[in-house]
Amino acid sequence: MTQTTVEETAAIKAAFAQFPSGVAAFSAMVDFTPEALVASSFTVGVSLEPPLVMFAVQNSSTTWPKLRQAQRLGVSVLAEGQEGAALQLASKTRDRFAGLDTSVSDSGAVLIDGAVLGFECEVVSETPAGDHAIVVLEVKATTINHESKPLIYHGAAFRQLAA
Repeated sequence: MTQTTVEETAAIKAAFAQFPSGVAAFSAMVDFTPEALVASSFTVGVSLEPPLVMFAVQNSSTTWPKLRQAQRLGVSVLAEGQEGAALQLASKTRDRFAGLDTSVSDSGAVLIDGAVLGFECEVVSETPAGDHAIVVLEVKATTINHESKPLIYHGAAFRQLAA
C-alpha cells in the first residue's frame, strides 16, 4: 500500500467536499446517557428488502464504540435551520444534547425533533474500509417531516436547496 502525501490528502478531501450530501445524526441512549455522532456519509436505499441504509464512521471515533452497543440507533437527517444542532452534536467538548429537543423510543433510539427524516435502526454489519468502517443498518421504523427541507453539506459548508 502506498503512502499518500499531505498534498494528495488535501486534494482528495477537496474533491470529496464537492459532492453534496445530507447531514445525519446517529444517536441512542447508552447506559442512560444520550450519545451522538454526525456524518455526511449517510446513504439510503441500500436495499428495500430488507430496508437497509449505511454510513461510514472514522476508526478514530470515540463515540462509535459506545453507540454500536445500543439496541437501536436513531438516525436523524437534519433539516435547514439545524446547522447549530449539527455542530453541537458533532462537538467533542460541548454537551451534545443541551437545549436540543429529542424523542427517545422504547428501545433507546434518540431522534432529533424537527429533522427531515427519522429512522430507528439496528446494526446489521460493520466492514473495515481504510480509515473508516462502513456500517449497514436495518430500518425498523421511519418518520417523515414533510414541512422541512434537508440540510446540505457541500464545499465544507452547510447549504440549502434552492427553490
